[in-house]
Amino acid sequence: MTSRPLGTPVWTDAMFTDVEGAKSFYADVLGWTFGESSSEYGNYTQAYKNGKAVAAVVPPMPGQDGEQQSAWCLYFASPDAAATAEKIRGAGGTVLMEPMQVGAFGTMCLAQDPTGAVFGVWQAGEHVGFELEGETGSYVWAEVFTRQPARTDPFYTEVFGYGSKAMKDDSIDYKVFDLGGPQPVLGRMLMTADDFPPEIPPYVQIYFGVDNCDKAVESAERAGGQKVFGPMDSPFGRFAAVLDPQGAAFAVIDVRTTVGEMPEME
Repeated sequence: MTSRPLGTPVWTDAMFTDVEGAKSFYADVLGWTFGESSSEYGNYTQAYKNGKAVAAVVPPMPGQDGEQQSAWCLYFASPDAAATAEKIRGAGGTVLMEPMQVGAFGTMCLAQDPTGAVFGVWQAGEHVGFELEGETGSYVWAEVFTRQPARTDPFYTEVFGYGSKAMKDDSIDYKVFDLGGPQPVLGRMLMTADDFPPEIPPYVQIYFGVDNCDKAVESAERAGGQKVFGPMDSPFGRFAAVLDPQGAAFAVIDVRTTVGEMPEME
């Protein structure tokens, strides 16, 4: 498998104080299994679906317990993480972690867009990213949630070279980004005051595929998670937003259960 083009969502991971609890939760909800943790790399542990790598979980670094809220981080592919870090600064973003080589696996960088949403950059080495995506138990889609699209939209297009299209619907401010092909690679949603309390910061929402959205939500609640929104039908699939027991937000979507016509984009 070759490296993905610049700006392609390529990997996701999350930091958990209770890694074993996280493993149990996501095994129940998404059917993941887990490999051996790597003590050389902070006990980083990959998650698998049908034997293929789909995500990873990791405990906080020593001294950081309780300092960071658990959250899923989406990584975008880059052929040169250092150059992308400079683009991030130049476009008004903040580099939270300078590009760091992770053995032979690749080089990572963590950053914030101008409104505060956190994301990662991954320059692939031996680890090229998702081995499975777009299917049950794997990454399907992601959206940047922001209150300031006028700052967010030009940032992502400048850093990753995206093209963009907006939904032709006056009732919703939604945009998709693409890499020049027919399929978008990322969405952007406006956080309205009615739907998002001010204490919720901008973030990137990860969507994982499921066979049945309603049953996935029930499984999450039984395992200690909390439903935030949905399940809701859409032309893209039936989806719901969830918080896991440690507060990490994510969404589940059944892409085979669709209702309505695809919206027009311009």
